[in-house]
Amino acid sequence: QVRLVESGGTSVQAGGSLRLSCEVSGLKPDDYCMAWFRQTPGNSREPVAAFDSVARTSYIESVKARFTISKDNAKNTLYLEMNDLAPEDTGKYYCAVFKGTISASAALTIVTPSLWDYWGRGTQVTVSS
Repeated sequence: QVRLVESGGTSVQAGGSLRLSCEVSGLKPDDYCMAWFRQTPGNSREPVAAFDSVARTSYIESVKARFTISKDNAKNTLYLEMNDLAPEDTGKYYCAVFKGTISASAALTIVTPSLWDYWGRGTQVTVSS
């Protein structure tokens, strides 16, 4: 059974930093593309960053200089390092796995959330001004 468990979300002040973790069990994350998404109430889930099976990364423009996605295959864990957080980064952050072969950049632009194969339950990030 595949399981993704996110952690690390909390409330922080603007300008602060957080590191989110997504621990994966039931599959080898190094074989697949993984991504972080975020969602706020009333809005659809949007991709934030992706890490593909050959270690390429991709980010949405608004986080490109501030967030870093990484993966530790030995720990079966995906990370999202978030720096210089702003109130607009507030949301519930989810990690997801796409079992097909796809680049990180295509994962953010072509693959709609409904096509991702596995999801965690999310971790809440709240940034106050």
